[in-house]
Amino acid sequence: MGRKEYQISRAFHRKSRLIRRVQDFTSAPLQRSPHSTGKPEFDARIRQLVEDWGGGKNPLLVVEMIGTALRMADPDVSEADLKLFNRSLKELRYAAKVFAPYHGVRKIAVFGSARTLSTAEDYLCAVDFAKKMVAQNFMVITGGGDGIMGAANEGAGREHSFGLNIRLPFEQRANRFIDGDSKLINFNYFFTRKLNFLKETHALACFPGGIGTLDETFECLTLMQTGKARLMPIVLVNKPGSDFWQKMEEYMRSHLLAEGLVSADDFHLFSITDDVDVAVAEIVKFYSNYHSSRWVGHQLVLRLQKAISAKALDRLEGEFVDLLQGEKIVQGAALEIEANEPALAELPRLVFCPHRRNFGRLRLLINAINKADLA
Repeated sequence: MGRKEYQISRAFHRKSRLIRRVQDFTSAPLQRSPHSTGKPEFDARIRQLVEDWGGGKNPLLVVEMIGTALRMADPDVSEADLKLFNRSLKELRYAAKVFAPYHGVRKIAVFGSARTLSTAEDYLCAVDFAKKMVAQNFMVITGGGDGIMGAANEGAGREHSFGLNIRLPFEQRANRFIDGDSKLINFNYFFTRKLNFLKETHALACFPGGIGTLDETFECLTLMQTGKARLMPIVLVNKPGSDFWQKMEEYMRSHLLAEGLVSADDFHLFSITDDVDVAVAEIVKFYSNYHSSRWVGHQLVLRLQKAISAKALDRLEGEFVDLLQGEKIVQGAALEIEANEPALAELPRLVFCPHRRNFGRLRLLINAINKADLA
């Protein structure tokens, strides 16, 4: 069996195993699920309720969620916890409803200080940056407040803006560029707000800010470093001549890297510039051929705009052999398990099993894919 036939055979068997697992799960009686109530009579009533309601795209998940909610009636669960769970779920549901009509549009989240004055150079840079990202067919997501957030909403315009505001006893209020818009979402909890930033965005631009900005920046880096968020471009933007973000990187290299607390490849997860045009180009370049990714079991599926050549694929395998768990990268069509994303069905794929320990190297792989010769 030749190399190509071997790759096709391995890919086919992997797909078959995954399909069987999904079929086994969806055809199994609900009482066998670890997420059932444990009471067959209630399981049946919940399933009937969901069916009467309309089912939705995945009725089994809705059934499981209702079962989980019923189990929260346990007397050991405090009223405070119930209020937390209830309000969190409501916030997540409402945010999903607001974002739903825009799923086909790429978005960029812009972080920065709420205290930056509208006359400051950082503010003017953020306005210019947002305008140029909208020109590249991106929508802009901010925290909905003043300062850099207001600047980004101003630059993007109301039509192309989202605001994820947080209720605070001081400082934070919706800026005039997003206030009253249907795409302004008010959150009570930081964690539901942060989740929506990462869940809905395709790129991040971080302007200078205080504790909140640094918290958001490092949380995003943490989630990408650990594979808990999809890889996307993170650009740290200074005003011209400033070294705000360079000082942060210097600290990370002289302390965190020097003491072995991070790896050198982690620095590939972000870039720093004081040029708005360079920042825009960095983000646009990331999606020049790479489209998106998805985990299917142990396999990583990279979706491309266009297939790459066989020689380019060979070069990628050689350059990034350290990422592969003893298997090759297979280029082909969508896996059958991806049928729940029909809008992406025609995109070519690169499928392989990577070691999940160095996402900075995976970021470099995407850079190399974008530079690779096309088929």
